[in-house]
Amino acid sequence: MSLLLDTHVLLWWLAGTDLDPRTVERIADPAELVAVSAASIWEAGVKGALGKLKVPGSLAAAVAAEGFTPLPISLDHAENAGALPPHHRDPFDRMLIAQARAERLTIVTHDPAFRDYDVDLLTI
Repeated sequence: MSLLLDTHVLLWWLAGTDLDPRTVERIADPAELVAVSAASIWEAGVKGALGKLKVPGSLAAAVAAEGFTPLPISLDHAENAGALPPHHRDPFDRMLIAQARAERLTIVTHDPAFRDYDVDLLTI
């Protein structure tokens, strides 16, 4: 199974906090592909600029240092995110859902709103 980290999961991983041992084991498994969406980097940057989040340096550099796979946003991802039912109003999360569905990834999240979509989840 391949994973797509929700933004808060990425931040918790980098901070070494708030993740249960099962999730840490999965993310740390070298056999596991762990993807991080460009949408998560964008979301953290926007929230950081608004003063809603403290961003620990360059997330793009941190993703590379962790050996995670960057996931760019394609036109197909954007079109599919726009077509999702409005169960979740956050456009960044809607993008993650669209990407996970298109790329057959399992989203690692703490957000219960993801359950309203037909997407594989690893909830923490």
